[in-house]
Amino acid sequence: MKFRLSAEQRAFAEALDALLGAADVPSVTRSWAAQRPEPGLLLWKQLAELGVTALGVPEEHGGVGGTPVDLIVAFERLGYHGVPGPVIESIAAAPALLTDASLLSSLASGDAVVTFAAAPDTPYALDADVATDVLVVGDSLSRAEIGRALQSVDPSRQLFEVTTAAEVQPLSPETRQKALDLASLACAAELLGCGERMLADTVAYLGQRRQFGRVIGEYQALKHAVADVRVALDFARPLLLGAAREPHARSISAAKVATSDAAQLAARTGLQLHGAIGYTLECELSLWLLRVRALVGCWGTPAVHRARVLESLMRGR
Repeated sequence: MKFRLSAEQRAFAEALDALLGAADVPSVTRSWAAQRPEPGLLLWKQLAELGVTALGVPEEHGGVGGTPVDLIVAFERLGYHGVPGPVIESIAAAPALLTDASLLSSLASGDAVVTFAAAPDTPYALDADVATDVLVVGDSLSRAEIGRALQSVDPSRQLFEVTTAAEVQPLSPETRQKALDLASLACAAELLGCGERMLADTVAYLGQRRQFGRVIGEYQALKHAVADVRVALDFARPLLLGAAREPHARSISAAKVATSDAAQLAARTGLQLHGAIGYTLECELSLWLLRVRALVGCWGTPAVHRARVLESLMRGR
C-alpha cells in the first residue's frame, strides 16, 4: 500500500493552506462562537470555490466525486486552521446520505449547509441555527425541527436538540453506516490537523519564551516532550491514510483512536509548555484545545472505536 499523496493532492493541500492562512481563521472562529456567523459563511463560500464542499458529491450532481483520501487531505487542513461550522456533517457525511439531486447540487456549490443528528451516536445537531438543512438520521432520513441550544465544551460548536419532522427518504443500514464511517474518517483527519497545529504553535512558543536567561526550547526535557508529540502524530498518520485507501470498519476505527490519542497528547503537552497563558481564552491555543476536546467524543469515542476494532478482530475480518 502506498502511503504518499499524489502531486494533485499535495497541491490541493497547499491551495487550502494559502486560502485559510490568509483568512484569519481564529478571528472567524471567535465570531462564530459569538453567534456572528457571517465571516464563517463567507469562508464557506471560498471553500466552495476551491471545490472543498464538492468533494463527496458525485460528478453528475456538480461535484468532484473525490476519494476518501481527497477527503482526509481537506479535513487535515481544515483542522490545522481551525475552520468552524458543520464541515464533517455537510462535506463528508451528507453526500453519502442524500439522493435528492437538487440538494446534492446545492451542497457542491456551497449554497447548502447541512447538519444532522444521528442518535444514539450523535444525538444533537451541530450549528443547526446556521445550517440551511437540518436532518435526523435513523431508519430513514428526515427533516428536523430545532429545539433548545445546549452548551458545548467548544463555544464554536453550538449544539441543538432536534425532533423528527417530515421524512425525506428511506435509508438503508448500509448507507447510514457508510455515512457515519466517512464522518469518523473526516473527524480523525481533523484531529490530526489540530494536533499538528498545536505542535507547531508550541514549538514556535518554545523558541520565543525566555526563562533563566535562555530560550526555554533549549531545555532537553521540553525537547523530549514535543518529540513525543511528533512521534505520536507520525504514528497516527499512516493509520489515517491507510483507512482512507481501504475504508472499512476496523481501519477507520483504528485511525480514529490513534488520531484522538495523538491530538490529546498534543493538547496536554501544548498546554503544559505554554504555562499559564495557555489556560486563557485569549491565547489562540485555546481554540484547538477546546476543538480537540469536542472532536475526540464525536462520531464515536475512543472506547467505542476500540470496541469496534476488537469486534472486527474477533470476527476475523
